[in-house]
Amino acid sequence: MTGADAALAPWRERWRLEADGDAFVTPSSILQPVRRDDEPLFLKVATSHEERAGNTVLAWWSGRGAAGAIEHEGDAVLLERAGGLRDLAALARSGAAGDDAATRILCRTGLRLHTAGSGPRPEGLFSLRRWFRDLLDESHHPVGASALYADATTVAEDLLAHPAGDVVLHGDLHHGNVLDFGSRGWLAIDPKPLHGDPGFDVANILCNPDAAIALAPGRLERTVIVVSDETGMPVRRVLQWTFAWSALSAIWSEQDGTDASPAAGIAQRARALLTG
Repeated sequence: MTGADAALAPWRERWRLEADGDAFVTPSSILQPVRRDDEPLFLKVATSHEERAGNTVLAWWSGRGAAGAIEHEGDAVLLERAGGLRDLAALARSGAAGDDAATRILCRTGLRLHTAGSGPRPEGLFSLRRWFRDLLDESHHPVGASALYADATTVAEDLLAHPAGDVVLHGDLHHGNVLDFGSRGWLAIDPKPLHGDPGFDVANILCNPDAAIALAPGRLERTVIVVSDETGMPVRRVLQWTFAWSALSAIWSEQDGTDASPAAGIAQRARALLTG
């Protein structure tokens, strides 16, 4: 038995689960496809505070707009498993019409999640100001691009000071986190434990599903209009959230030692549209 499998074994026993594939590890979780009474499910055990709090958000949504949490206790959650064949990233790569259709699905999923919860909000939510702290603190800005990040900081400060609302956010709404659940439709997985302005949830759509699409000529200009149409948010505000988020994402990429150029490229284009 591997270490990952051993970590999941008590939960399989507790919830009467049968393994339906190998256990695997991500930076924040241990997961395994399982079955109970022949129903396909996913067992997930959080290994970080952020992921644990995200599981609580998922359970709080109670299957409305997100994968249903069949069981939830401590670090562990037992989830519906997506069984549909459709894929939003593949749809986005099929051409402009498919890309726009994927964007609309993501926007509608986000809007549904923003009104999905009931009762007191889950504990452990981060504010957007905390989420943006590496952008708001100039000591974290990459060397050599001070003007871009200074401008993004100004935009972020204004957005955070004048929120359009305060909802429980998904926090990582993109093509890989909204899946086809067959008759249940498109549902979200893997939320971050965030609350704040609902406009934040659209920003990651503009940076995905990959750099080739996100940076394609005219894509940003076209997609902000689609997002605005779906959400009712002014185009300028969509661009502002995209600018702030992509700049923060580039900072995180720099910190992780990964390629920051795609996120920085989106930030530069968003800034050009805002100032043009």
